[in-house]
Amino acid sequence: MCDGSGIPLGVCVEGANRHDMKTVEETLESILAPRPQPTEEQPQNLCLDKGYDYDEVRDLVEEFGFTAHIRTRGEEARLIKEKAGFKARRWVVERTHSWMNRFRRIFTRWEKKAENYLGMLHLVCAIFTIRQLIFG
Repeated sequence: MCDGSGIPLGVCVEGANRHDMKTVEETLESILAPRPQPTEEQPQNLCLDKGYDYDEVRDLVEEFGFTAHIRTRGEEARLIKEKAGFKARRWVVERTHSWMNRFRRIFTRWEKKAENYLGMLHLVCAIFTIRQLIFG
C-alpha cells in the first residue's frame, strides 16, 4: 500500500496462492504513519482493483476510515479515453511494485521465514521514503 506519490505506507507478506481480499485487514493494520482524520471535505481515499470487489472488503475499508474506490477491469482505461482531464490513480502502486522488484532480494524471495522477507521489504520501503524526501 502506498500514498499518492508512491511512498509505501504498509506491507504484508502472504503466499502467492492466497487471495488478495484476505490480506486487506493485515495491510491496513500495518500502516504505522499517523494520518489525518477523514472529513467530508478531505476524505481518505483507497483505490483498489477488481480483486477487492467484495462487500466485506468495502465494510473493512470503511471501518478503517477510508473511502473505497474499486474499479473493474478496463474501467479506468475507458474513462481515460472518454473523459478529458481524467487522471488514473492505480499506476502509482504498480510503479512502486516495479521499483521494489529492482531489488534482487525482493524480486526473488530467498528467505525461508516470512519475518526475514518482511524485514527486507521494510528496508526497501525505507530506501524509497528517503529517496522521495531527498530527491522529491
